[in-house]
Amino acid sequence: MTTKVTANCCITDWIPPVSGVRKHVWVRRPMVGKIALIEYRPFRNSDPPRLVNLWNACEMGRGAVHGITCDILDALVFAEPYWDRHGLIVAIDEGELMGFVHAGFGPNESESALDFTTGVISMVMVHPRYYRQGIGRELMRRAEEYLRTKGAVRFQAGESPERNPFYLGLYGGSNSPGFLESDPAAAPFLTKLGYEPKRRILVYHKDIREKNDPFDVRMVAIRRAMELIVTNQPAHATWWWMTRQGRFDSIRFILRPKQGGDPVAELSCWGLDLIAMTWQERAVGFTHLIVSDNERKKGYGKTVVVEAIRRLREEMVTKVELQVEDDNEVIISLVESSKFQQADVGIIYEKL
Repeated sequence: MTTKVTANCCITDWIPPVSGVRKHVWVRRPMVGKIALIEYRPFRNSDPPRLVNLWNACEMGRGAVHGITCDILDALVFAEPYWDRHGLIVAIDEGELMGFVHAGFGPNESESALDFTTGVISMVMVHPRYYRQGIGRELMRRAEEYLRTKGAVRFQAGESPERNPFYLGLYGGSNSPGFLESDPAAAPFLTKLGYEPKRRILVYHKDIREKNDPFDVRMVAIRRAMELIVTNQPAHATWWWMTRQGRFDSIRFILRPKQGGDPVAELSCWGLDLIAMTWQERAVGFTHLIVSDNERKKGYGKTVVVEAIRRLREEMVTKVELQVEDDNEVIISLVESSKFQQADVGIIYEKL
């Protein structure tokens, strides 16, 4: 069923896209007197060039890769083993891609398979020419319907460190912090649709070209007693880790006693090669900064951060980024005492 309206009206009535039949909606276009037939449908193999053009035309702030290509989307999005074309829904009029939404799922607790109870709105964008015409709202409605048919009982808007099925490396920086505050269109759009901010993630940067590493007297004794081990992937990498972080070059810095024993601190990092082109710097992201519970407040965390920065500086890295939950006072104190500066804030939204 389609509904025609005059150029001064907006559509308010459509059929849910669950029957597999192509649906159309009549809406008002920016050109006065012209009514356009917008087609909402799942992804097709001919769509990547238009997706690339739309991505590069939208202003998504400092945390988005600029100048992406079809090859990049193919490697990081379409090649995932759980890729489902029905989760990427596009809005098209007369061959022009006006917007798209991409929905998916994160892993189960053991990271061995997908968990379908929480659906993730990984990305949604509408070309700026078509703002405030209901296109984004309809895309979101269809994405939520797709997630429900898969078993979702709650929705998350913005990828998180635990649930980031598609856009790690393309949006967010060193991890997946939801939608960034530097992406100004996200917050008002999502709150109008009933999504509520649930988590805030602070984004920190440090320019490591200058050798102004913090000094802590405890580091002298720590360097005598501890050794820094550099390794690649985790010893027991999960299926989810291999599908996400495993696609990128990454290393781990492990601080452990020279006399043997369990590590006291560790830090993972990976090359932000794509977004570094946007920043015009060679950048690395820090993730999984961990200090053993019984070894905290002894300088081990700061030591592994400082030693990692020194090693990366030797490799001509110029910037490092680290993200931390805003309620993690211990890590925030460590990061700020290591002379990192806050650069952005990410917000993860939820809706029941």
